Amino acid sequence: MSYVKEVFVSVDVEADGKIPGEFSMVSLGAVIAGTYDSNHVVTKFDLDDPANCFRYDFKPISDNWDAEALAISGFDRQYFIDNGREPAEAMTEFANGIANAAREHGTLDAPIFAGFPLGFDWMFTYWYLVKFSEIGSPFGFSRHLDIKTEFSSQFETMASRASKRNMPKYLRSTRPHTHDPLDDAREQADLAMNLLGNRSKSTFIIL
Repeated sequence: MSYVKEVFVSVDVEADGKIPGEFSMVSLGAVIAGTYDSNHVVTKFDLDDPANCFRYDFKPISDNWDAEALAISGFDRQYFIDNGREPAEAMTEFANGIANAAREHGTLDAPIFAGFPLGFDWMFTYWYLVKFSEIGSPFGFSRHLDIKTEFSSQFETMASRASKRNMPKYLRSTRPHTHDPLDDAREQADLAMNLLGNRSKSTFIIL
């Protein structure tokens, strides 16, 4: 088998409702977490290096919003109206940044989206990329890793028990979960790369 190296991108979003289109993604944070190759070598990147980090606030795209959902972001709706970026501009910048990182660090132009849990963050990010990015989704339509599923598979546990509190301490991040999307993307990047390093035969490297 030919040598392949994948680039993993941890992504976290905040939204003002349950589904994209009817509601808006208000913030996105992402970090280039590291690589995993076909020789089972895991390389974890510096999650605090600005070159590896992405952080955006967005102008709302809908008049609908849920106050309880929006409150998680820590800001009110007017903040995003006044300070958010246009989704087309920001998502094109994000997509190009991720595609460039994949070309720089990987052997495939195929970055992998990592989420915890995957469904909500992927749903909003993919929809926004397809809707607004000039180059579409750098993750294609299916290149993603659900961190919960990775844990459930490795530890042969029920999917419903694949929560952070049930994970061994050596896998969990020491970073706080703040609901700032970049902070939370870094936290789940630690978890994702630790789980990849926990795979059989893996060698773990920290840059």
